[in-house]
Amino acid sequence: MGYVYFVRHGQTIWNVENKICGATDIALTELGHKQAIETGKKILEEGIKADEILYSPLIRAKDTALHISEITGIPAREELRLKEQNFGRFESTPRDGTEFKIAKGQFITRYDGGESMLHLAQRIYNLLDEVTAASDKTYILVAHNGISRVVQSYFYEMTNEEYAAFGVKNCAILKYEF
Repeated sequence: MGYVYFVRHGQTIWNVENKICGATDIALTELGHKQAIETGKKILEEGIKADEILYSPLIRAKDTALHISEITGIPAREELRLKEQNFGRFESTPRDGTEFKIAKGQFITRYDGGESMLHLAQRIYNLLDEVTAASDKTYILVAHNGISRVVQSYFYEMTNEEYAAFGVKNCAILKYEF
């Protein structure tokens, strides 16, 4: 039996400002770094053992993963497929904007220059297929809120509404068994 743990990156200034980060490379705040360090300590305290940490190439996820790796001793490597969805023209706009909420329900839409939910799901599902094929391994994926939705939908049935509404807090840890 294997496990996948999902960790969302620490806080960014755009999280504080309620802006969509998407594929824009936004750094952690001071609190975000502290959250990542605390998450590493929590992983140790809870006795979570993993073979590897895979992380998004965006600096907010990379820094979070490297803090966790340094504290836990779990090796970490960049995984390009964990990059957050590109929300095109919605990048840097309010997360709770009416137009964005409507657009999120359209899984084929590319957000005028971005990436569709279907394309995002394809790359994350392909990664998860590879990870779960090694059924005796445990991975920690450090990525983004948009990625958390796809991971959740890989392991659990979700309606479109549940998918669009799903989200996790900064540095939350989710556990999936396969």
